[in-house]
Amino acid sequence: MLDPLSLVRLNDEVADDVSLQGRDLIIALDGHADAGHVMRQVRGVLLEELDAELVASFDADQLINYRERRPQITFLGDHFTAYQRPRIELYALTDGLGTPFLMLTGPEPDFQWDRFAAAVVRLATALNVRLVASFTGVPMPVPHTRQLGVTVYGNRPDLAEGVTTWNPTAEVPASAAHLIELELAQRGRDVVGFTLHVPHYLGDAEYPQVAVAALEHLGAAMGLGLPTDRLREAGRNVEEQIESQVAGSPEIQRMVSKFEERFDEHVPQQQRRSLLLGAGEPMPDAEDLAEAAEAYLSGRRAEDG
Repeated sequence: MLDPLSLVRLNDEVADDVSLQGRDLIIALDGHADAGHVMRQVRGVLLEELDAELVASFDADQLINYRERRPQITFLGDHFTAYQRPRIELYALTDGLGTPFLMLTGPEPDFQWDRFAAAVVRLATALNVRLVASFTGVPMPVPHTRQLGVTVYGNRPDLAEGVTTWNPTAEVPASAAHLIELELAQRGRDVVGFTLHVPHYLGDAEYPQVAVAALEHLGAAMGLGLPTDRLREAGRNVEEQIESQVAGSPEIQRMVSKFEERFDEHVPQQQRRSLLLGAGEPMPDAEDLAEAAEAYLSGRRAEDG
């Protein structure tokens, strides 16, 4: 393997600051699963509303498949400008209570996962990172009218106790964040991840509620006061739009009602095997939801268009 740290360019004005030592780290890399656009929303709020300073950047030119995920560029009538290079960066941030932490953010690499993960592990080790936390959203057949469920994983069972709502055993597509977490856990670092259960019929839409939930879980695990006011306000607006769409479609009403019944059936259990399934039941096929979900999303696209 080529030297992992050759992928990294440090901000010399910041990297030697001893105050960077011993912080917690949030991993916020765009991957294949981002239901409700949770990653983009959380990253935007944290970088826009908190004090943030660049610590290090990664050589995205070696890591990104440009033909698969073409960067954007602006055309102004007779010339091009504002080429938007992909950026994978490590930031030092400070929350509203003055507590510092780190965040790794940007597009998930397409290439050289082992080398990239090794570089992140070396940085985390050099900075004596304490807790590494990640998050994502996955579409699930659950209702928007109930609290979002979450699967909590990692090597800190105390952070999952009383929080996690479903912990299946399954083969799932890996992500670069998963690899980083695995490598760090094997080296004795504390790791926790939060997979939020987003209503299937809202998975393609921007759903502020899931971003609020992610920030709440991250804040509780890391002892941070993370900003949610803007997202909560946006969530109220989205909720009104959803209710309007549901009210206008008996088919969607029946779908949501079915999800509510299944959800409520399992909520009273102290330890819920699943919010969705009875013992031995298979996961509902997404095709069963497609027609109603498409009707809803088509309505949203028409409204947004």
